Amino acid sequence: MNNLSDVINLSSNPISDRDFQARCKAEFDQHGALVLHNFFSEAAIQQVKTEGEAKQDQAWFCQQKHNVFLTPPDSDYPLTHPRNREVDSSKGCITDDQLSADSPLRTLYDSEVFKAFLCFVLGEDALYQYADDLSSINVHFAGEGQELGWHFDNSSFAITLLIQKPEGGGAFEYVKNVRDADRGEMNFEAVDAVLKGETEVSSLEINEGSLALFRGRNSMHRVTPTEGGKTRMLVVLAYNGQPGITLSESARMTFYGRLA
Repeated sequence: MNNLSDVINLSSNPISDRDFQARCKAEFDQHGALVLHNFFSEAAIQQVKTEGEAKQDQAWFCQQKHNVFLTPPDSDYPLTHPRNREVDSSKGCITDDQLSADSPLRTLYDSEVFKAFLCFVLGEDALYQYADDLSSINVHFAGEGQELGWHFDNSSFAITLLIQKPEGGGAFEYVKNVRDADRGEMNFEAVDAVLKGETEVSSLEINEGSLALFRGRNSMHRVTPTEGGKTRMLVVLAYNGQPGITLSESARMTFYGRLA
């Protein structure tokens, strides 16, 4: 699958069309999220799913407790304070260097046409792959009971592709604009309300083959626990706005269990 037309349903997602790009950007700017259904072709889904199932036993599985800011505890606040209160996250991951050279994910990720579409929608000048061998394309696995707890992203955007939907659970939930990280406004009261379940949450309807773009730096979000015996399989396509960037050593050890 070396051609973009083999991996993207271009008839329903004409990513080079200016009107389509403009509609996608308008929705993303308004909601901070964009889901393009029927994006990845059925043949590409099946190829990635087959490889993921074959390599799932090679995945690094980890269970973590963390606060929603993904930062070390702050001794200026009690452990029960929303700044320090911990949630649970657990998943498995195979990394870029574990994917086959002919994976349709590489055709998509490396495509200049796809990157130009992303730049237009995200408002980025250019997008570059990670300089390390692990971080650009990751496949995440969430078996029964595994979840991603409430958190904010450190990056300004996230790009994901759902490959296999579980029997139940695995819902992407979010609360928009809880904080303003650029101004240093953490809005602990609003964070506390979300953690206590006192805030109405939104969710994204994401199906197999759906591409999702999300601004998670200021919007709290989570993925609810997987239910049933069918593993949730999700691809993360990670780019940087500058060349030569590597994921930190501590982050690589946490997420992958190795540095290279």
